[in-house]
Amino acid sequence: MSNVVVIAHRGASGERPEHTLESYKLAIDQGADYIEPDLVMTRDGVLIARHENEIGATTDVADRPEFAARRRSQTVDGEIMTGWFTEDFTLAEIKGLRARERLPELRPRNRDFDGRFLVPTFDEILELATEANKHRGGLPRIGVYPETKHPAHFAGIGLPQERAVLDALERFGYGREGSPVFIQSFDRNNLMQLRGMTHLPLVQLLEHELGDLRRIADYADAIGIAKVLATPDGVANAHAVNLAVHVWTFRAENEFLPDDLKRGASPAAHGDLRGEIERYLARGIDGFFTDFPAIGVLARDAAADPAGRNRSTRSPRENPTSPRSSPSTSR
Repeated sequence: MSNVVVIAHRGASGERPEHTLESYKLAIDQGADYIEPDLVMTRDGVLIARHENEIGATTDVADRPEFAARRRSQTVDGEIMTGWFTEDFTLAEIKGLRARERLPELRPRNRDFDGRFLVPTFDEILELATEANKHRGGLPRIGVYPETKHPAHFAGIGLPQERAVLDALERFGYGREGSPVFIQSFDRNNLMQLRGMTHLPLVQLLEHELGDLRRIADYADAIGIAKVLATPDGVANAHAVNLAVHVWTFRAENEFLPDDLKRGASPAAHGDLRGEIERYLARGIDGFFTDFPAIGVLARDAAADPAGRNRSTRSPRENPTSPRSSPSTSR
């Protein structure tokens, strides 16, 4: 249990607008083992952190009259999307925008930060982690857990992500085998391409079914699965083919909790997130994604040391560098 990793989902996104340096910094301060950026690309080929390449809901681009004409519709991975897309903007233009809370009705306190934070590049996130690592004493390095978003779409418009991701990791000392890195994707072909390019751990994301785990184990080191798939049998079956199991996404709001863990009537009110995490830890999972890393760390550490004998005031601990060493709503 002590090797279970706490993955800060888009940073401490329950307390700061997601995919901002401020969200990642807070997650590090709260003791997360890994920070998780979703990566898309600008027109000039720079990796930036956004939940989607459509940025109408997560930036103030809709309020910028100079960009009104760039609103358009396109098909991305089989889905028609309408809005403003990162591939239509240079990095300099993206840097002129400001981040906004993606779930304003559920997270009204995060709206207080609207307009205050920039959209970070992947390099800036890695620089943040590198700087934090200088002040950690004997604690292990902060891990990074990037997700390639819509890699087939970006490759189709001449903006392939694979080499850009690996080069960025290498620049900041995260490219060597054994580095605290996981690269994740829903796209099997993307992961198979990466498998031929790197020895870093790869994670197949799964939402609706586990599928052929033995086949996944041929190219991936772990599966990142929706909570509904994380049954005791599902976890055991993944472990049987040497796949680590990371589960997403744990959020404190009633909207995302089972009925017996909700508190109050409001969908935005916070229920018993720690209780939910503990249920999944009991199933033998190897890691989990959460928008509230502080609660995740408490739950993980309490499960690892129920009597509290070895608990410290600081939460980061030694992590597995490769999942092979360890036995829902939209992401």
